[in-house]
Amino acid sequence: MGAPPGYRPSAWVHLLHQLPRADFQLRPVPSGFAPQEQEYQQALLLVAALAGLGLGLSLIFIAVYLIRFCCCRPPEPPGAKSPPPGGGCITWSCIAALLVGCAGIGIGFYGNSETSDGVSQLSSALLHANHTLSAIDHLVLETVERLGEAVRTELTSLEEVLAQRTELVAAARGARRQAEAVTQQLQGLAFWRGVPLSPLQVAEDVSFVEEYRWLAYVLLLLLELLVCLFTLLGLAKQSKWLVIVMAVMSLLVLVLSWGSMGLEAATAVGLSDFCSSPDTYILNLTEEETGLDSDILNYYFLCNQAVSNPFQQRLTLSQRALANIHSQLQGLEREAVPHFPDAQKPLLSLEETLNVTEGNFHQLVALLHCRGLHKDYGAALRGLCEDALEGLLLLLLFSLLSAGALATALCSLPRAWALFPPRNPSALCSGSHPSEPLLHAGLEPVTPTLVSFQRATPRLLEPPLLSCPSLWGPGRPCRLLRAPVSASPCGSFPGGRRRSH
Repeated sequence: MGAPPGYRPSAWVHLLHQLPRADFQLRPVPSGFAPQEQEYQQALLLVAALAGLGLGLSLIFIAVYLIRFCCCRPPEPPGAKSPPPGGGCITWSCIAALLVGCAGIGIGFYGNSETSDGVSQLSSALLHANHTLSAIDHLVLETVERLGEAVRTELTSLEEVLAQRTELVAAARGARRQAEAVTQQLQGLAFWRGVPLSPLQVAEDVSFVEEYRWLAYVLLLLLELLVCLFTLLGLAKQSKWLVIVMAVMSLLVLVLSWGSMGLEAATAVGLSDFCSSPDTYILNLTEEETGLDSDILNYYFLCNQAVSNPFQQRLTLSQRALANIHSQLQGLEREAVPHFPDAQKPLLSLEETLNVTEGNFHQLVALLHCRGLHKDYGAALRGLCEDALEGLLLLLLFSLLSAGALATALCSLPRAWALFPPRNPSALCSGSHPSEPLLHAGLEPVTPTLVSFQRATPRLLEPPLLSCPSLWGPGRPCRLLRAPVSASPCGSFPGGRRRSH
């Protein structure tokens, strides 16, 4: 079968078409596009189920990793406040995964736009084909009505005027028979009249589904973008509650990403099977839905020299009949008008009707040629099998990157969350936590008893002596100088009052 102009199956179509297919019993299934067969439906469902398997494995991996992180951590030494080794790598791996997810979101937006453009091209081709078929029906109907009106009025008046001349009446009746023959032949050219399948309705249904598909993907992309951005914000601000909320949202988006991946994979595989040999399926489906002859469908869908025009005979007979009418009217004008002046008006009206009919006939010849409808068929295939398929593959890549990035982020976020410092501004004055500078300097923390003793003693008393071997050598005493009261971050200690100097 001849391929439509400008359409050739792409490398992606050939690659996806060569993938093996199997039903639920893992028996091989032919790769021909047959959506009405149960085995083929099971093969596509099995392709979609692979995404479900990937979702299950990723959730199991995340659960095992988090359980191991929570339950199998080595115990920290008492008083250790330094972050565990590798903490920075964990945080940066989470950030890198989220950035990869953002890159995948950009790919998803482009793929969604490509798919929408391909479906829009399909809808435009269907609308143009509907316009062509409607124009054929309209021209046939207009021409038939005009010729019928001319036969009922002008030719009847002309026969009445020429009733005295038998040969002239015979010529007028001959023109009547030719006009009726043209009417009969033209009625057979409106092949799409009464067909239940409407390209306009198909285009509207496709556009309706595409609008909701496009909107659903835009919402999914925006949701994942917000999750990635707010997760990065939580890591930057070290906000635990924001990281926890975004971890829950990441789990939701992970499930949605795997689900969309299954739909995209099954659709891409089925579309590749259709695009590898679309003519056979389209011919069978159109013949089943419309009931048209296979000769007509082959002519318009294939449009090659091996298939002849099924309307050629009707067009030839109509053209000959119009030429005969034209010659007969010219003969009547030469013979009848000099003797019957009243015959001039109906003859002029018939000439005008004949000129309009010939103009409509030439338009019909151009519209009935296979070039126009076959061009629309090729445009529809290019939009569906090139742009839409490439967009689906890009969306599939987006879902894959999104699933991998979110799984990595879900594994890294709890470890990064554990590295966040405690946010307690009263830790330095409550006496329940040691001072960070003292811990880093290797000094013993000041106990509450010592603090109370220092509050009760005069300011001239020497502060207690502590051993500082790292500073002055072994056994050398050092003074723990108490900071002035005014420099304390908590102001005056509770239970005490400032002394005036």
